[in-house]
Amino acid sequence: MKLKSLMLLTTGAALAAPAALAQEMVDDLTLVSWGGAYQTSQVRAYAEPYMEMNPEVSITWDESSAEAVARLRAMNEAGNITWDLVDVVAADAIRLCDEGLAMEVDHDEILAPGPDGTPASEDFGDLIVSDCYIPQIVYSTTVGYRTDVEAWEGRTPEDICAIFDTENFPGQRSLERRPIGNLEWALLCDGVAMEDLYDVLETEEGVDRAFAMLDTIKDETLWWTAGADTPQLLADGEVVMGSTYNGRLFSLIEEQDQPVAMLWDAQVFDLDGWIIPEGLPEERLNRVLDFLYFATDTQRLADQAQYISYGPARASSAPLVSTHADLGIEMAPHMPTDPANAERTLLFNYEWWADYRDDLDARFQAWLAQ
Repeated sequence: MKLKSLMLLTTGAALAAPAALAQEMVDDLTLVSWGGAYQTSQVRAYAEPYMEMNPEVSITWDESSAEAVARLRAMNEAGNITWDLVDVVAADAIRLCDEGLAMEVDHDEILAPGPDGTPASEDFGDLIVSDCYIPQIVYSTTVGYRTDVEAWEGRTPEDICAIFDTENFPGQRSLERRPIGNLEWALLCDGVAMEDLYDVLETEEGVDRAFAMLDTIKDETLWWTAGADTPQLLADGEVVMGSTYNGRLFSLIEEQDQPVAMLWDAQVFDLDGWIIPEGLPEERLNRVLDFLYFATDTQRLADQAQYISYGPARASSAPLVSTHADLGIEMAPHMPTDPANAERTLLFNYEWWADYRDDLDARFQAWLAQ
């Protein structure tokens, strides 16, 4: 069935849809996300309000977004798509769209306009990096460090290269178990200019150079797979510094009051957003579209920023960001997009990683196994 026809069956896009048509939606959704503080922000900002408005609906969460590409490939091969809506980073959305595993959408047809009538495609703007992608938030991967490490003798990390400086900042590190971000940071700290990173990574010599730099800290590094890992390792004192998503560090520092600080230097900007798996049955797709219309409107994305320090993807949501729902502190200074935090930002190249991710993933995992 064509997307326009499907939209006539959704209460989100056609609020006056007859009750009989509205009943052609399933009453349960399986949403895939990342767990931790981020998923909690999704639950509080729009999943719980949606279920309050639709008491017949239940939502099940799966925390498998890190393996979304591999899992959707396997589901497609088996002809059994069990997920309804999947939160992925931008590069993975591009890969899934290119492989026909994510559904192409018309953003202006399936998403709410801005409060002043601005079409969704204009409200989200350049953050729509794929025809299959519905952006939610702008976040960054950055580094947190403990502020009470006696061996540092009062020294404080000032830039990303503290990760590789085991002389001045001894102790165990934690880095994500994937090449993205790690290869860029390694080359930065080996003297490559930020604007030249992807040109250097385009070459075999450049990739070798990045892995050689990572070799210098490999034995002092724990490799994480879930965004909640580094905050827990920092809180437990098992690592002295480590990478994770800025919202997870915000939760650790502001909500849990741990002796940890954030290093914004060379933070890696990225996007999180939804894709709809290709091939959903009509009644499941109808429910997904209804939920999406609600969950990605201006107010809901602004509401999410009350619970975690990620910038909403809609331009119209930004002026509505205010204070933390529980702490009462202003959220804007804790956003990765705040000018004071974004003085030296690493702009993640989504398309480059969509092209090279599989090969570099394989090499990264082989390097870890050595």
